[in-house]
Amino acid sequence: MYQNDLSTWDKLTTATTLAPSRAAVIRQTYLLLGVSVLSAMAGGYIGATSETVVRFFTSTIGWIAAIVLLNVIPMVAMAARHNPALGVAALVGDGFLAGLVISPLLYYATLVAPALIIVAFMITGLVFLSITGYVFMSGRVFNAPRGLMVGVFVAIMAAIVLNSFLHIGWLGVALSAGIGIMGCLSLVYSTSDVLNSPYADSPIPGALALFAGLFNVFVAVLNILLRLLGGGRRD
Repeated sequence: MYQNDLSTWDKLTTATTLAPSRAAVIRQTYLLLGVSVLSAMAGGYIGATSETVVRFFTSTIGWIAAIVLLNVIPMVAMAARHNPALGVAALVGDGFLAGLVISPLLYYATLVAPALIIVAFMITGLVFLSITGYVFMSGRVFNAPRGLMVGVFVAIMAAIVLNSFLHIGWLGVALSAGIGIMGCLSLVYSTSDVLNSPYADSPIPGALALFAGLFNVFVAVLNILLRLLGGGRRD
């Protein structure tokens, strides 16, 4: 049974028993999410290492093009959600374009404090991997509180370990852990939303929603760390 009238609190605190078909869909959703993440990493790397791409996406025309494409490509993916080849291609394109769009931010971070990119990437990536691992091991019952505990623990431990290598300070640890926890909340909430939606008959809509949340978390982590920890390194 689908419970699409659950409150935000319920989506973060309840366990969902899955039919075999829905359990398969959520696993496929996370696999496609991984494809989008890898595409975004490729786009971000290419964009951040190309001054031409950086200049384009900092121009008015580039900004308008990014807004249009970031809205059109997900619409194509949704329209093709029952066409696996086209749907996956749209997800790859959406992830790659998202990486290109934030290339100015990544480029600036490489000039100001390159270590912050590693921090933002590692915190976001580890939270993603921890929730993904929990989803694949949870079988036919998705327990949101347990997923949250796994993600929160990973976020805190990752921030502490990164500090021992990169020396981001306790303020950086607190910020990184805090935003990692926010990312965990976003993923668990979105996963519960997908599992309880009667319309999620394809993994593509869920992958789009989860990627959007994860992408926003990464950008938020990097922006905040740059403002608070990298500002003093501009000289």
